[in-house]
Formats: sequence, C-alpha cells, structure tokens
Amino acid sequence: MNARRLLQDATGLNITEADAQRAMRERMAQLGMADSHAYLRALAGSELSALTELVVVPESWLFRDPGAFSAATDFVQRRLALHPARPLRILSLPCASGEEPYSMAMALDMAGVAPPSVRIDAIDLSQVSVRRAIAGHYTRNAFRGADLAFRERYFMEQGGGYQLCDAIRARVGVRQGNLFELDTAALAGSYDIVFCRNLLIYFDDLAAHAAAKILHTLLADDGLLFAGYAEVPALCRHGFAALRIRGAFALEKAAPDPKRLAPPLRRAQAVRSVVPAQAEPQEAFFRAARHAPAPAAAQLDDALAQAWRRADGGDFAGAAALCHTLLATDPSSADAYFILGIVSECQGQVAAAADYWRRCVYLRPGHYEALCHLALLARQSGDAQVAEAYQERAARIYARRQTQGGAE
Repeated sequence: MNARRLLQDATGLNITEADAQRAMRERMAQLGMADSHAYLRALAGSELSALTELVVVPESWLFRDPGAFSAATDFVQRRLALHPARPLRILSLPCASGEEPYSMAMALDMAGVAPPSVRIDAIDLSQVSVRRAIAGHYTRNAFRGADLAFRERYFMEQGGGYQLCDAIRARVGVRQGNLFELDTAALAGSYDIVFCRNLLIYFDDLAAHAAAKILHTLLADDGLLFAGYAEVPALCRHGFAALRIRGAFALEKAAPDPKRLAPPLRRAQAVRSVVPAQAEPQEAFFRAARHAPAPAAAQLDDALAQAWRRADGGDFAGAAALCHTLLATDPSSADAYFILGIVSECQGQVAAAADYWRRCVYLRPGHYEALCHLALLARQSGDAQVAEAYQERAARIYARRQTQGGAE
C-alpha cells in the first residue's frame, strides 16, 4: 500500500501520485526521516492525519459567490414565513476555515433572521482548518471584492488580522468530520440547505457517486443544495435537478431521469479498448461536420443511450465502438465525442480524453459538461490560465441556461 492509496482511502480525494509523494517528502522532512519504507509502515492514526493536512488545501474567502448566500437567505425567509415555529438547519461541508458558514450567518443576521430560527453546522476534514474556523480570526486575504461593509460591522482588527465577533461565531457549530463517515441514518433529511461546493471535483467517479448519494440523504426533500459549477452535471446524474437561480449553482432533489447522462463510469480495471483511435480530423472536417445533416433525433438518442449503458457496465470497447459507428453517420455528434472522452478518462487515457472533449466543444461550443471536464484536466496539469478560461466559459453557459431556460 502506497501513500496515495492510503490518502485516497482515508479521504476519498482523487489525489495524484505526484501530490502524494510531495506531501510525503514534506512530512518526512518535518520528522527528520529519510527511509520512505519506514515512513509508510508508520503511516496510520495521527501521522496519517498529519499527512492528510498537506494534501487538503482549502482556498476560500468570506462571501465568496455572494449570490449563493442571497439565494439561501431568501429561501430561509420564505420557509420561516410559512413555518415560523420550525427551526431550519444548514450544513456547510467542507467549511474550510469557516468562511462559508460565517458568511451565511452574517447574511442571516443582516436579513434580521433570529439565531434560534436557524442552526448552522460546519464540518471539515482538516483539523487545522477546523481550529482556524473555531478561532474566527482572518487575514486580509479573506476579504475580497468591493463591498466590505460586513467587515466593519462584524469584525475587529486584532493581531494583524480581523477577529469575528462572538455573536456570529455562536451561530455556527464547527467540528472535524468526513462526509463518508457521517451518520446518514440519524441525519437523513435533516438539512434544509446544504453547501457542498468544490468538493466532488476532487473525487474519482465512484467516490463522487457515493458522495452524491450521501448529500441526497442528508438534504430534506424540499431543501436546496449549493454546489460548485463543475459539480452540477455529476449531481444531476444522481437524483438532483438544477434550479434557475441567478448568481448561484443550486439544485433540488428530483427523481432520476433516464434521458439524462448515465451514472459515472466505473474505473477501468486493466480494460483495453479494441477500437482503434480515430485519426486526427482536419479543421475542414470540423467546419463541415458542424453543419452536416444528422440522422433522426430518436435514432441518435437511442445510440447514445446504448453507449452510456455499455460504458456504465464496464464495456468500454463496446461503448467506444457505438460512438465511432454513430460518428461515421453523424460526424457532428458532439455527445458521441463527449462519451468517448469519458471512456478514455476511465481507461487512464487522459490525453485522448482531452482531445475528444476539445472536439466536442468545437462542434458544440456551449457543451457545458465537456468544458467542465476540460477545466478540471487543465487544473490537474497545472495550467491555471487555461483552466480559468474553460471555467469562465462554462460559468457563462450555466448562467445563460438559468436565465433563458435553454441549452446552448
């Protein structure tokens, strides 16, 4: 068992080998150890927790994505107006150093919502982050944006930073915890609002599937889930439906829709596709393909649905064959290229996956899911500028769908 596998088993995070080795070298240097084998033999309990801290890198700030807090506050006020005697519960997971749950607490306070009406639970895997959240002390980096009136109202300059007032801190209960270790039976349907933003993007397909099921269990049937923009497609494949709320990526529970994309594919276990890779098409082909006549919609939907079913069952070769057959008759099928990208990623062929997704967005520039995947790949490869460009495109498309109600 290596460090990467131990960290993945402990956290569910999709950690790269490079990140695991970097963290292990850093931790060994802190301990004055030189023998990696000896370190791995001792990697358990508190030492595993210490190593985990080096791969969990929280990045947040107060009132990040303010539209989400505005939408959540509106939801709370409407719910309390209908059921004033029923307290609401909000969960923030991961809560990082408390920026998100405290922002929610301040938003509720500014809206005049009394503390007993809403309970906010904040949970994070990192013990260091939890200690910081409980302390409620923030540096200047936690305050971004033009409107910082809340800082004057709720914070006091102290120790080279800003200390959050006791009244807001008292509205939030902070503790260390792991999403996969929560008592879902006891907490089923407990939360009216769940903030789980930018967590699933660090999981592999199976872990993301398991996480979505847990979130579905925790959320009340009439509750709201706030997620990161790149997580919306995965959540929509697991019992959630996106809502049109300006400035926020919000979802609600919904019955699974067979017309939606299939559940996340299982990781390939030494599976090798028998379908030869397509030759690199020329720009002229793409320009023609974007305007090529397509077969009947029902026929296309059936072929794509079959491809998803085969891929989800682990038949990656069969899924790829169906997609290539479809592309032979309809070279403009962006969805076929998208599925080929998913299949390639599951087989560990990251470069091929990126190529297929680039073809997908060339044919359909507004393909939200492909843009999200390209953004994640770019970030994993360290190309922050490209990742940001894809993220911005995806965010614009999502916002347009919210306001227009149509696909690109």
